Amino acid sequence: MAHFQSYKVCVAPMMEWTDRHCRFFLRQISRHCLLYTEMVTTGAVIHGDRDRLIGFDPAEHTVALQLGGSDPGALAECARIAESWGYDEVNLNVGCPSDRVQSGRFGACLMAEPDLVARCVGAMQDAVSIPVTVKSRIGIDDQEEWPALKGFVDAVAETGVTRFIVHARKALLSGLSPKENRDIPPLRHDLVHRLKAERSDLTILINGGITTLDAAEEHLDTLDGVMLGRAGYQNPFILADVDRRFFGGPAGAVTREQIVERMLPYIEREMARGVPLKAMTRHMLGLFQAVPGAKVWRRHLSENAHRPGAGPDVVETALSLVRRQATAAAA
Repeated sequence: MAHFQSYKVCVAPMMEWTDRHCRFFLRQISRHCLLYTEMVTTGAVIHGDRDRLIGFDPAEHTVALQLGGSDPGALAECARIAESWGYDEVNLNVGCPSDRVQSGRFGACLMAEPDLVARCVGAMQDAVSIPVTVKSRIGIDDQEEWPALKGFVDAVAETGVTRFIVHARKALLSGLSPKENRDIPPLRHDLVHRLKAERSDLTILINGGITTLDAAEEHLDTLDGVMLGRAGYQNPFILADVDRRFFGGPAGAVTREQIVERMLPYIEREMARGVPLKAMTRHMLGLFQAVPGAKVWRRHLSENAHRPGAGPDVVETALSLVRRQATAAAA
């Protein structure tokens, strides 16, 4: 069951990062933030191994499936599949700048085709009762940013879509790699705030360059939601205070040690299904970021999780090493 206003704080869809194991781990830290899958193409959902591609643990709710595609019929079919699998939201990617995405005519290049995007999300909305949302950039290439963003949102909102997540950077589709597109184009948070001021009827979330909960709180003074990307992945314990600050939860609800202990039964269960230990522990490397024991935690998991026969005991040993170092630091 979706939490009311769970979109206030979200963790962004990130390719090769926000898989099912990452999302289960992050859910042990925050009960309420909205989690997104990696982008999955319509072709993969329709023709691929759905359990591997879009399967998820019920504990992950509230969780949204992000789709990549530009064919209204295929997107409608995938939206129906998402709803039948129990997702709380389905999101259309209009922000990914990779060459591979452009060649498939989806992602950020679709910002040049707002009428096509409108047809796509209209078909998706007709197919399902769960929310259909759009994640975009503020523009692409030589587009003038504000007219591009406002025109895109106005056209798509005509379909009845009310929730837009805006990565506050242009996507430069020629000359920059996807990684460079996350850093080099300047951030224009002001344009996302302007969009909300002019379209107060819409739910507007901001993404891009938000690295602290203090910064998130400032944006939430005027915007409806904040999406954390790399900050929430590389330093996941940043999410530990999300429930108290934004959802009225108790203070200090979870410790790093408790998160590790919550992960152990999951790791044991998933390994029994054939999942290698490193597929789960790779998402946990940043858990002790900036506290005593962080280095020994990362090193022990990195050096041992991939070894033949590695099991949950590797994680337990890493935790004991952290405890020993924390005790020594406090002495």
